[in-house]
Amino acid sequence: MRIALPFALTLALAACATAAPEAMLPENAAPATRTEANGDVVTEYRVGDRLQMVKVVPFRGATYYIYDRNGDGRIDEKDSQGGPLTYYKLFRW
Repeated sequence: MRIALPFALTLALAACATAAPEAMLPENAAPATRTEANGDVVTEYRVGDRLQMVKVVPFRGATYYIYDRNGDGRIDEKDSQGGPLTYYKLFRW
């Protein structure tokens, strides 16, 4: 029971977080998509010259998102302070 309750709460929260990460971006965020040599598709979302988010669709594997957490327009190691830098979408229905 001690393990089941936290697990159930985690699943409930994951079910609530079904909004697409792109929905959290400002309306004027301009996407720029490129395909890497290894087959990965990388989409950068910028507002003006500031990078807001990067969406990576690997050739193999799950799609993941990288955010600029400190608002400086660059994604770097400073963004990882205070929480995870990379987000994976685990469930979709």
